[in-house]
Amino acid sequence: MLATKAEDAVLKLPAVLDLQAAAALREQLLSKRGLPLRIEAAEVQRLGAQCLQVLLAAQRSWAAEGLPLHIDAPSEDFTGALKILGLAQADLEHQKELAQ
Repeated sequence: MLATKAEDAVLKLPAVLDLQAAAALREQLLSKRGLPLRIEAAEVQRLGAQCLQVLLAAQRSWAAEGLPLHIDAPSEDFTGALKILGLAQADLEHQKELAQ
């Protein structure tokens, strides 16, 4: 895991990411748009498909802008839910390409 840089935005996910949390998650992510982002997932106990869709859309947006997006310290429940839904943590992340 990389150390958080001062210029990285941080978003701490709540314990429950269900249908009711999807709109708030979307708004929180939009407020971080244009910045390198670290999403702290240590507290997540439940991840629903709607919030997963929001996180996947964020990954695509950050990738399109060429900005890094990382999931930090995912809980076992978070990674387990991803696995059940056919994804892995890497599917939600984007590494900024290094200039050669």
